[in-house]
Amino acid sequence: MNGEHEPGAWERLDTRYLYRYPWLTMRQDRVRLPNGRVIDDYYIWEYPPWTNVLALTTEGQAVLIRQYRHGIGGVYWELPAGVHDKPGESLLEAAKRELLEETGFGGGTWTPWMELSANPALQNNLTCTFLAEGVEPLGPRQLDATEEISVHLVSIGELRTIVLQGEMRQSLHAAPILKYLLMLNR
Repeated sequence: MNGEHEPGAWERLDTRYLYRYPWLTMRQDRVRLPNGRVIDDYYIWEYPPWTNVLALTTEGQAVLIRQYRHGIGGVYWELPAGVHDKPGESLLEAAKRELLEETGFGGGTWTPWMELSANPALQNNLTCTFLAEGVEPLGPRQLDATEEISVHLVSIGELRTIVLQGEMRQSLHAAPILKYLLMLNR
């Protein structure tokens, strides 16, 4: 390393919640930086943790979904994913539940794969991705009333093409796939 001084943590002097609704919690912090400067209005979006699943069948196919995303106005490829919002449920249990609900797949061997932040400057949550190998169809899907999802089994070659051609817009989904593809080429 070049010997530069590493940045320090900010001290939170005060917090005020501006919104506290399901799916929309925003707080305003007053903070002091290590250099003594005070920022009176630093805004943070609070979210529960998110989980993603890079699921591979016993035949080596990836289980992907497609759904409409209103924020960017289109239908895109995604990993099965969801929110860790049930009290007492572990991140792994939430990931297994989401995979089963959205795709009907489950079982297999599960490994923690990646922890990422969508925007560490403005959001307080992490996304935990699990690698699930050897998953199989276990039963019917159990979609929420607001979910319209199609399930697709794709080869590793197709998975690579989907990500590299920009057909998967969710960066928290593309990154774990890229890690997996890099690990395959070692």
